[in-house]
Amino acid sequence: MSRTIVVTGGATGIGRAVAERFVAGGDEVVITGRRVGVLEKAAADLGVRAVVCDGTDPVAVARLAAELPAQIDVLVNNAGGNTDFARPDAADDLVQLRANWLANLESNLLSAVLTTTALAPKLADGGSVIHLGSIAANLGRSSYGASKAALTTYNLDVATELGPRRITSNVVAPGFTADTEFFQGQLTDTRRESLIQATLTKREGVATDIAETIWFLASPGARHLTAQTIHLNGGALTTR
Repeated sequence: MSRTIVVTGGATGIGRAVAERFVAGGDEVVITGRRVGVLEKAAADLGVRAVVCDGTDPVAVARLAAELPAQIDVLVNNAGGNTDFARPDAADDLVQLRANWLANLESNLLSAVLTTTALAPKLADGGSVIHLGSIAANLGRSSYGASKAALTTYNLDVATELGPRRITSNVVAPGFTADTEFFQGQLTDTRRESLIQATLTKREGVATDIAETIWFLASPGARHLTAQTIHLNGGALTTR
């Protein structure tokens, strides 16, 4: 039976791979994003529906909720990224520092909070919420890492609130993942090699690694798995 899947930031990188995986499984997919041209092209390529939405804008998120079907089976909060790459260095400027921190918190935490809250009434009992975290949440990577750490804490609230409806909520936290827009052209060969060498598998992650894990978390086999962070980094960060 076909499900309805919503993937925020679904036009490129990990989000696109996630959307493609659900399409391959026979599901109906809606992708969201801010860039109209990029979003519409991805929707045409994948055969999915596109809704333009800035997840940090409450009005836009409310509009998204109104445009979606009455029932949603899976919500993937993928939108976000390290906004520091596109912002001025704060140096000793406290005003700029504040703006930079708020930008990452809005992009990575508040977008998920707004979207999940707006769509929760439409989530089907027994459905799934999956948030995209990051290895940075455990490595202390400034405002980006802090925003992803906050997302993992927020996930616990979602799992607790939606659990009585048998809705699961988990975080998938990737490490270095190639062929995405994350580094915005600022990744050097030296840095890439260091990130690969930090893994135990000695390879870079790819978007399909994350997509397959998210697919599993939304599957019947993961119905008793909730309130967890799944680390997907080739052993660059180990747990006990």
